[in-house]
Amino acid sequence: MAHDELACWGMGALGDEALASTLASLLALTYDAVVLFDDRGTVLLANDEAQRLLRADEGQLVGSNVRLLFVPAATVDALEGPLPGALPFPLDGSTTPLTCQSVDHTSLDLLVRCAPVRMPGVQAYLLVARPNGTAPGGENRERLVDELYRANRRLSGTLKIVLGTLDSLDVGTLFSRVLDEITQTMDAWATLAYVDESNGYRLRGQTSTVGDAPIPAFMAHGSPLVDLASRVGHAAFVRVMPPSRDDLRRGSMDTRMVVVELTGATVAVSADSLPPFPSFVLLPVWFGGHMIALLEVGWRHLTHGLRSEDARLLDAVSEYLSVQLAGAFAAFRAQRAEALESLGTTLRERLLAQELSASQLARVLGDAAEGLGATLVLLEDGGRQAGTVGRFPQLGEVSLPVDLCQLERAKGVPYVGTLAAHDELRDWLEANTDYAQGILVLACVMDHARYGCLLLRARDEEPFEDMEVSFVQRLAEDVRTVREGERVRSQDKRIAQALQRGMRNELQHIEGLSAQSCFSSATEAALVGGDFYDLIRLPHQRACVIMGDVSGKGVEAASVSSAVKTALGAYSWEGLRPARMVALLNDFLLGFSRMETFATLFVGMVDLNARSLVYCSAGHPPALLVRASSGELITLSEQSGVVGAFAGMAYRDGEVLVDEGDMLLLYTDGVTESRNPNGVFFGEDGLREVVSREVVAGFDGLCDRLLEDVRTFAGHTLDDDVALLCLRFDTLGPQ
Repeated sequence: MAHDELACWGMGALGDEALASTLASLLALTYDAVVLFDDRGTVLLANDEAQRLLRADEGQLVGSNVRLLFVPAATVDALEGPLPGALPFPLDGSTTPLTCQSVDHTSLDLLVRCAPVRMPGVQAYLLVARPNGTAPGGENRERLVDELYRANRRLSGTLKIVLGTLDSLDVGTLFSRVLDEITQTMDAWATLAYVDESNGYRLRGQTSTVGDAPIPAFMAHGSPLVDLASRVGHAAFVRVMPPSRDDLRRGSMDTRMVVVELTGATVAVSADSLPPFPSFVLLPVWFGGHMIALLEVGWRHLTHGLRSEDARLLDAVSEYLSVQLAGAFAAFRAQRAEALESLGTTLRERLLAQELSASQLARVLGDAAEGLGATLVLLEDGGRQAGTVGRFPQLGEVSLPVDLCQLERAKGVPYVGTLAAHDELRDWLEANTDYAQGILVLACVMDHARYGCLLLRARDEEPFEDMEVSFVQRLAEDVRTVREGERVRSQDKRIAQALQRGMRNELQHIEGLSAQSCFSSATEAALVGGDFYDLIRLPHQRACVIMGDVSGKGVEAASVSSAVKTALGAYSWEGLRPARMVALLNDFLLGFSRMETFATLFVGMVDLNARSLVYCSAGHPPALLVRASSGELITLSEQSGVVGAFAGMAYRDGEVLVDEGDMLLLYTDGVTESRNPNGVFFGEDGLREVVSREVVAGFDGLCDRLLEDVRTFAGHTLDDDVALLCLRFDTLGPQ
C-alpha cells in the first residue's frame, strides 16, 4: 500500500452493477484488510482479510461498530457519538499506526488509512489496513499455499459432483450426492434443496448434518428469499442480521432482516422461512429461463464472505445441475403420475369388489390420503339439512363450518375443490389446527346421508399439485360410477325378477314325446340371461320346440329373449314353417331392440303323425339326433344366418324323419365353447363323445349328466351360460 493519500478514479462510466462487481473482485484480490462503514461507525462491508486480521473467529465484522476494533476500544457510551468522535485515526486518507488484538489475543501493530467515499443517501468511509512493517506479498507464502490447496479441493469437489450424477434420473439420488459434495467442497455445515412445483418451492433434499434442526418445508412463489434469488440470478451470499434494539425491546422475532453481501441490500424475511444457519448462499438453478430449483448452502460460523472462486464454482454447479434436474424432474413427475394411476386402479378395483358402504368408503379414502401424504378427516352430515361433522386424528369429532347439503345442491355429487374456494372453512382450520392446505371432497350420498372428507397438509407444507387434485377427482368419479352402478343393478334386479317370473323355461306335456332340460348360469348372481328354450303343444299331434341364445347379458338380453319367445309362440300357432317364422322374427328384432342385439335360434316343428321334424337352425350350434336302432349320432347340418343382424336375410328349412325311441339334443354354445383350465375347448367332438357314452345309461337324467360332464371338464367354472334340451320320440303315427 502506498504511503501517499488514497487515489480517486472517475468511475461514472461504470454502471451500478459493474461497479459492485468490480468492488467485490477488488476486495477478494487484495491482501489488505478493507472495511466500509457509515457515518455512525456501522460496518457495511468487509473482505476476507479484514475478517481474519481484525476479528478472526470472534464474530462477524458486518454490523459491528468500527470504533470497537482498535486498542484502546471506545466505550459503549461513545458509540452513539458522531464521527470522527472516538475514532483512533483521521478520515483524511493519511497513514496512522494503530494496535488491534490479534487472533492469539496479543497486540498487533497496524498501518491504517481512511478516507470518505460518496454513496447515494449516506456518508461512508473506506478503511484500509495491513500489519506494520510488511510489504505487499511478504509473509504470504503460507496463505498462497492454503489458497492453492483450497482451489484444488474445489475443483476435486466439482468433478465428483459431475461424475457422480451423470445421467441420474432419480431426484432423491441426484440430490443426496450433489448436496453432500457441495457441503464438503464448500466447508459448509449443511445444504438444502428446494424444487419448483405448482405453487412454490418444496424441500426435496437435505444433508444429514441438519439433524433435527427446524427447516422450512415450503417457500411460496414470490416469498422474499425466492424473489431475492430470482432477482440476483446467481450465487448470492446472505447473512442474517442480529435483531435490532427495537426488536429485542418488543421481544418480536417473527421477522428478521438479511443482507446480501454483494449489493448491501437488506430484505425482511419471515423467521419461520429462514434456514437454520446465520450465513448461507442462495444458489438458483435455471432451465429455459425459469428457476426450477433453489439451493441453500449454509454455515453456522463463517469468518469470511463468499469468495469469487467459490461463487464461480457454485454457479458452474448450478449450470450443470439445470440439465440434470430438468431430466430428473420429468422422470419424477412421470413416476409420480404412474404411482397415482396405479393407486387409482387399485382403489377402483376395491370399490367394484363389493357393495359400497360407509366403512368401505372410509378405508378407500384413507388409502388415498396415505398415497398423497395427507391427513384424512372424514366428513358426514348424517342426513341433517345443515352442519357437518369432521373426525380429526387429535381433536375427535368437531362441527365444521361447511354445509354438505348446500354443497350438493350448488355443485352436485361428487364435488372436489381446494380450500381456497372455502374461505370460512380454511380460516377455521388455520385458527384451530396446524393445517392450512387441503382438498374438500363430497364423495357420495348413501341412505340420505352425505359422505366426504378433507385431505389436509400442514401450513408449512406444499399445496396439492394439479396432478394430485386430478387423482382425487378421478377417485370421486369412480365412487359415483360405483354408486350409479349399484342403483342400476338394484333396478335391474327388480326388473329381472319380474321377467324371470314371466318367462320361465317350461316344457309342456305332449302325448308321444318325453322331454327334459337343464340350465346353468355362468355367474351365480345372474337372475336371467340370453339363453332360452320352450316346447309348445299344437293341434293335430304337432309340437314346436325352440332353443335360442340372445347376445348380451342381464335385463337387455332377458327382455329380448322374452319378446322372441312370445313372438315364436304366436307364429307357431299360425301353422307357419320354421324358416318363415325366423324370417318374420328377423324383421321384428331389427325394429325391437335399440341396441345391437342378435340371436341364434333353433326352431323345430314336430309332426308325430308324419314322423317328421322340419327345422330352421339360424346360426345356432347344430342339433344332434341319436338313432335308437343303431346309436348313431346324426348332425342336423342345414344352417342359416343369425337373427336380428341384417335385413333381408334368407333362411332355409331342413327336414328329417324320426323313428320311435330316437332322441333330439339341442344345446347352446356355452357347451361347446367351455374350456378346461389349460384353455382347451370342449368342442363338438367332446360333446359327441359324452353323448355316445351317456345315452347308454338311458334317457332319464341325460341332460343333467351331460351338464355335469361339461362342468367337470371346465373345472367347475363356466365362462358362459349353458342350456340343454332333449326330446325322445316315444309314439309316432296316428293316435
